[in-house]
Amino acid sequence: MTGIYFSGTGNTKFCVDKFLKEYDDSKNSFSIEDNEALEKIKNDNEIVIGYPVQYSNIPKILQDYIVNNRYIWKGKNIFIIATMGLFSGDGAGILARLLKNYGAIVVGGLHLKMPDSICDERALKRSFEKNKKIVMKSKEKICKSVRKIKNGKPPQEGLGIVYHLAGLFGQRLYFFGKTQKYTDKLKINSLKCIGCGLCERLCPMSNIVVKNGIAVSSDKCTMCYRCINKCSQKAITLLGKKVIEQNDVSRYL
Repeated sequence: MTGIYFSGTGNTKFCVDKFLKEYDDSKNSFSIEDNEALEKIKNDNEIVIGYPVQYSNIPKILQDYIVNNRYIWKGKNIFIIATMGLFSGDGAGILARLLKNYGAIVVGGLHLKMPDSICDERALKRSFEKNKKIVMKSKEKICKSVRKIKNGKPPQEGLGIVYHLAGLFGQRLYFFGKTQKYTDKLKINSLKCIGCGLCERLCPMSNIVVKNGIAVSSDKCTMCYRCINKCSQKAITLLGKKVIEQNDVSRYL
């Protein structure tokens, strides 16, 4: 099995890697940003795809990846892992429906709660100990799910009409516009920025460049929060006005 993921702060990568280790003790996972990923998908009929849910929807960067490579999914057996801070409804289901349009066979879905990565909003903030427990529970859930898959009963979380309605009325109807296009709302405080270039190197969209010693953002942010969580000066925000807490999944392992 090959693992494909998009991960902003490391949560989803961790979950896909843990899944593969339990499934066949492999390390065969690749970011969609990796040039090798497409070739690996072509050469394997069993794929697990992981991504962080945004407003009960798919990150724009992953949606574009699926659509732009539409011919590669036909006949592939795909298991979907959706990570979230709290709620997603049909987090796995919305990707499943897109993949089925291109001939993929979606064998199951898994929803995993992970530490919140939206570090410029107070919502969903938890203590260090609570986040450790959340990660531990997700690890246990992954192990149980792999056992079910091997027994021919893969979990179906996020798939089906009930999940679909939960995602639609729970979040997507109200925030639909936020995930249908890239955003220009990323803000970089020029007074705090030291021009180190880390955000420019981390950005999966090449949306940030350093000009005259100051980082400047454009209009193609995919809301992954990678730059915001890693900025040493806490100079970058997206939804909120200041960075409250930066998180990396490695803290809780």
